[in-house]
Amino acid sequence: MKVGKLSTDQLKELIFSTLNNKREEILVTANVGEDCAYVDFGDYVCVMSTDPITGTSEEIGKLAVHITCNDIASSGVSPLGIMITIMAPVGTTEEDIKNIMIDASSEADKLNVDIIGGHTEITDAVNRIVISSTGIGKQMKSELINKNKPKVGDFIVLTKGAGIEGTGIICFEKEDELKHVFKDSIIAQGKTLLDKISVVKEGIIAGKVGVSCMHDVTEGGVLGAVWEMCDLYNLGCRIHSDKIYINESTKLICEYYNINPLRLISSGSMIIGIDKDKFDLLKDRFDKENIEFSLIGEFIEEGKVLIDNSSQIIDPPESDELYKVI
Repeated sequence: MKVGKLSTDQLKELIFSTLNNKREEILVTANVGEDCAYVDFGDYVCVMSTDPITGTSEEIGKLAVHITCNDIASSGVSPLGIMITIMAPVGTTEEDIKNIMIDASSEADKLNVDIIGGHTEITDAVNRIVISSTGIGKQMKSELINKNKPKVGDFIVLTKGAGIEGTGIICFEKEDELKHVFKDSIIAQGKTLLDKISVVKEGIIAGKVGVSCMHDVTEGGVLGAVWEMCDLYNLGCRIHSDKIYINESTKLICEYYNINPLRLISSGSMIIGIDKDKFDLLKDRFDKENIEFSLIGEFIEEGKVLIDNSSQIIDPPESDELYKVI
């Protein structure tokens, strides 16, 4: 099996086919492109998500907080708590663990999120630190974003751009190599992209506007996230590559490693489906909050097409481009 998350076919065959969901309280459960599970608690719904950090040991406490809070925000919900599991290899020091938690706590404070539990263990089962975080939020059942469904003609919006998280990770992990190739300013620019990996703000705003769907961009990059969203809702899409913003450092680093920025992990970016009649309202709210975004395409009846110099089919997500470098 390839490094990285399982392919869509593997998920369906190996994971989802084994699940026997019987509880009526479970409103939304595991599916391709579904970021969160929803549990019915009367007037309220509990929104939950879980994710690991495996591709880097740099900034890992920070990343662990944001990846799960981003998932919660993709439901238009404010995250309120997270649980963190740390699996650290033999040789890890107390200072290493302390620094991870200082970073995690600092990022949680910025999001007004509490770290409410977890587990920490030194084990020879891993050769680098692995963190898994589980987030929780709550929302009035009447305000759930998942009651909406995208339809043919809805616009597809991307916040910030492509390859945000992957660029930051590469700049930290490969700094010694990159400093012989690029100016310090390019590497520094790439590192600062990790300061943009939260999508909580835009997720909450979009939820209040009443968008039709959201999906945060993680492994598989922008094109992977778009494919998963289309698969979830049984729709096609038309995406214009020239509308997808790519930071200068991302362009240069992807060219150097010969990887595709549109297939590079990009926590910090959110794919949003919205009725074209609501687009101006979303644009106004994003402009007021200085949230970078671009209109990159629209949902169509069938077919997933990327339009650049020629039209090409968007393939299902596979192993992320990051693993070709790290």
